[in-house]
Amino acid sequence: MTVKELRSTIQELLAEGKGILAADESTPTLTKRFDTLAIESTDDSRRDYREMLCSTAGLNEFVSGVILYDETIRQQTRAGTAFHAALGEWGITPGIKVDTGAKDLAGSAGEKVTEGLDGLRERLHEYHAMGARFAKWRAVIAIGDGIPTVYCIHTNVHALARYAALCHEAGLVPIVEPEVTMDGDHTIEQCYDITKRTLHALFDELFAQNVELQYVLLKANMVISGTDNPQQAGVDEVADKTLDCMRSVVPAAIPGIVFLSGGQSDELATAHLNDMNRRGDQPWLLRFSYARALQGPALKTWRGEKANVDAAQRALYHRARCNSAATLGRYSPDMEHAAASA
Repeated sequence: MTVKELRSTIQELLAEGKGILAADESTPTLTKRFDTLAIESTDDSRRDYREMLCSTAGLNEFVSGVILYDETIRQQTRAGTAFHAALGEWGITPGIKVDTGAKDLAGSAGEKVTEGLDGLRERLHEYHAMGARFAKWRAVIAIGDGIPTVYCIHTNVHALARYAALCHEAGLVPIVEPEVTMDGDHTIEQCYDITKRTLHALFDELFAQNVELQYVLLKANMVISGTDNPQQAGVDEVADKTLDCMRSVVPAAIPGIVFLSGGQSDELATAHLNDMNRRGDQPWLLRFSYARALQGPALKTWRGEKANVDAAQRALYHRARCNSAATLGRYSPDMEHAAASA
């Protein structure tokens, strides 16, 4: 583990007023999103889309790092520059998704386990040589009738800790993401309980596997009502419950929490992050690591058309600017109205 390099990457990713753009959708996932807008999914169209996002002028004012998919980090921009090198030129730190997806958990119906540990050591060293400086691994924890089980939580957090230890060996900052999903009709109290149990198990496992927490970032879900629950918690309650949950189990050694949006609307994800940062000092820095909540308006504007690139980039710049303000507790819905008027 190269402590100096890890510390430098942490500082870059957690820079004041910045967050992370997650552009690491697998090919099948991005293809589904393209299909909804009648965009043909090819190597070139996926490259063009991600280049359009990352080359947005001024994006590095608000975005410190981008999580790439394996396909993208191996591609070149239209100008012939390796993608990771282009990110450096644009003032953004390149990262890489390294898990190979959530698969059915044997012996436990309705639950998933994330795979990708086989050959991971070699892949991490390869990604580091290609310019990546941080990595991400996502576990999926669903809430439902009798789930999650202890078996599911343990299996996933054990893999997360093994991944994190291997990242440090390769000189990469690991982002550990045990996502408790929003899908279902569960209450915010149930989300609180499952999120707390999951994080407790995660940090026990990280400690057991000798992972140095000061060089780890936590990508956490917000504590929120299930999407099908008719009683949706308000912004204040989500902020309070999320911070209470984090304080109860997340060690102060963790330098930062980068929240996922998890299917929330663009503006609601921003409002929740803003409200948490308005609460005052926490033991960790609170940032964002959003995918759809940053990309959504840009993708809908772009639609695969070169003529729409400038407008799509303006849409991304706006969302990034709003979320930057939220990391400082300075976001206001007026920012949305002003942009709409403009």
